[in-house]
Amino acid sequence: MYQSKILENFRHNFIVNVLDGMFFGLGMGFASFVTIIPLFVASLTESTTLIGLIASVHLIGWQLPQVLTANRVAGLRRYRPMVMFMTLHERWPFFGLAAAALLIPTLGASPVLIMVFVMLIWQALGGGFTATAWQAMIGKIMPEKRRGTFYGVQSSGISLLTGAGAIGAGIVLVQVPYPYNFALCFFIASIAMVVSLYFLWLTREPESDAPQDTPEQQIRWSNLLTILKRDGNFRWFLLARILTQVAVMAVSFYTIYAVRHFEMNGETAGFMAGLMSFSQMLGSPIVGWVGDRWGHRRVFALGMLTMALSIFLAISAPTLEWFYLVFALAGFTNGVLWTSVLTITVEFGSEFERPYYIGLANTLIAPATLIAPVLGGFLADTVGFQATFGLALVASLLAVLVLMVVMRDPRTLRTPSFVAAPAHGD
Repeated sequence: MYQSKILENFRHNFIVNVLDGMFFGLGMGFASFVTIIPLFVASLTESTTLIGLIASVHLIGWQLPQVLTANRVAGLRRYRPMVMFMTLHERWPFFGLAAAALLIPTLGASPVLIMVFVMLIWQALGGGFTATAWQAMIGKIMPEKRRGTFYGVQSSGISLLTGAGAIGAGIVLVQVPYPYNFALCFFIASIAMVVSLYFLWLTREPESDAPQDTPEQQIRWSNLLTILKRDGNFRWFLLARILTQVAVMAVSFYTIYAVRHFEMNGETAGFMAGLMSFSQMLGSPIVGWVGDRWGHRRVFALGMLTMALSIFLAISAPTLEWFYLVFALAGFTNGVLWTSVLTITVEFGSEFERPYYIGLANTLIAPATLIAPVLGGFLADTVGFQATFGLALVASLLAVLVLMVVMRDPRTLRTPSFVAAPAHGD
C-alpha cells in the first residue's frame, strides 16, 4: 500500500518539487552567494577573508546541523511537516538582506555588514535544519531508479531560473543606483522564495506503513560511531567530499579575482553567474540520466576533473574572456555535486538508517567547508590568488583519485545494516 502510493503520486511530486527548486533557484539568482552577495559585501568591506566566508557560511550552515536532526527525522512517519516549518528560516532572511541594503545610507557600512552576516548565518542554519528531513522526504517519495533523474531535472530547472535571475540582477545593479539596486535584488529573491514554498507545500507524502521510532527500527546515537567504524566505503565517500569542499572553494574567489585583475563590472559578473547556471542547466539532466545507469560515483569523479580544469584555466587565464569558460566548467561541476552527491548519499544503509547517513555525510565535512575558504582567503591576502587556486587544484585531483581507485558504488555494494537492537530495559 505504501509503495503503491509512492508510485501513484510520483508524477505529481516530480513536477511540484521541480517547480519548488526552480523558483528557489530564481531567488538564488537575484541573491547569488557566488556573485551578487560577494559584490554587496565588497561594497561594505575590502576584506578578502570576509568575502570568502560568504559561500562558506552558506555551505556550513547547510551541513553542520544535519546530524543534530537525524534522530528526530528517523522517528517521523511523514517528513513534510518538519520540512515546511524549518524551511521558513532559510527564506525570510532575504527580506532582511533587502532591509539591510536600504539602511546603508542611515547606519553606514559597519553596522550593515554585521546585519548582513547575521542574515546569512540565519539563512544557512535554516537550510541546515531543513536539509535532513528534506533529503529523507525526497529519498522516500522518489523511486530509487528515478532519484538521479529527478535531481538532474530539478538541478536543470534551478539553473535555468538561477541564470535568468543572475542576468536580471546584473541589469538591476547597473540600472538602479546603489544601494537600492541590491535592495531590489534581495526583495525579488524574497518573493521567489515564497512562490517556491507554495510548490513545496503541494508535495504528497504518504505515511510510512509502520512507525520508524520502534525499538527494532530506530538507530540509537551510539550506532553513529558503529556506522563510521564498519562502513569503510562510506569513510572514503566522506574523504572525497572533504577534498571536494577544498576544491570548490576556488569558485568563491573567481568573481573577486576577475574584478581585481581584469576590472570586471557588475553587469559582466551577472552574465558570468548566468553562464554558470546555464552550464549547470544543460549538464544536470544528462548527469542524472547517466548516473542512474553508469553509476553516480563515476559521474562524481568526472565532475571533479571538470573542476580541476576550471581552476587551471582560472590560474592561467590571460584575459577576462577566459572566465566565461571558467564559470561554465564550474557550473557543470555544480550540477554534478547537486545531482550525483545527493543521490549517492541516500544509497548508503537501510531506509531507516538513511537520516543518519545523510546527517553524517554533511555534518562531518562541515569543518572542511569552514576552513577551506578561510585558508583560501588567507593565502590570497598573503601570497596571492595563485596559491589559493593551486591548493584547490590539488584537492580536486586527489578527490578523483579517491573516487576512482578506492571507493565503490554503494548501489552495487550494498551497505549492511548497523541498527543495533536496544539493550534490555531500554
